[in-house]
Amino acid sequence: MRATRRHALALLALSAVLASCGPSEPPFALQNVTGLLPRLKFQLTDQNDRPVTADDYRGKVVLLYFGYTHCPDVCPTTLATVASALRSLGAAASNVRVLFVTVDPQRDTSAVMRSYVAFFGPQFLGLRGDEAELTALSKRYRIAYHLEPPDRHGDYAVDHSSAIFVFDGAGRARLLGSETDGAAKFAADLRRLTG
Repeated sequence: MRATRRHALALLALSAVLASCGPSEPPFALQNVTGLLPRLKFQLTDQNDRPVTADDYRGKVVLLYFGYTHCPDVCPTTLATVASALRSLGAAASNVRVLFVTVDPQRDTSAVMRSYVAFFGPQFLGLRGDEAELTALSKRYRIAYHLEPPDRHGDYAVDHSSAIFVFDGAGRARLLGSETDGAAKFAADLRRLTG
């Protein structure tokens, strides 16, 4: 009888362990990249000409997006989607920072960046880097960008990746999204990360 009781207790303990291994939370709405991408790390210049690093944003959920202010469609649409998500967060939005890194630093001066990001909300910050800093950051997160040849007026487009990287308050890469995911998905996941 004692062996049977020990066997039953062992099975009960094993069941408890297996039950605790199951998912305790629903999956994120955006693509979960936890453990698959490097931590947030950079050295750039902000829209007020101050040098900044990833450490300046510790404790905040950070969205990292690469684009440029002359972008006619994807960039403003993406930032507007994120802005809509942040508005739905209420007070929790103060725990989020959206870092808009220009892939066109020749035209996107600090003043241009400051004016551009102000349109989307106080959580949005424009960042610039020199060629070496931008190349290092683009390689770290495997984003691509390419300047098209200028037209006869000197205007040019920049092809670029449009992923939005989401980092938690400790700087760990957690999620990957795009403007096609929509504001509701971003809001749901940001609510969880800021909670």
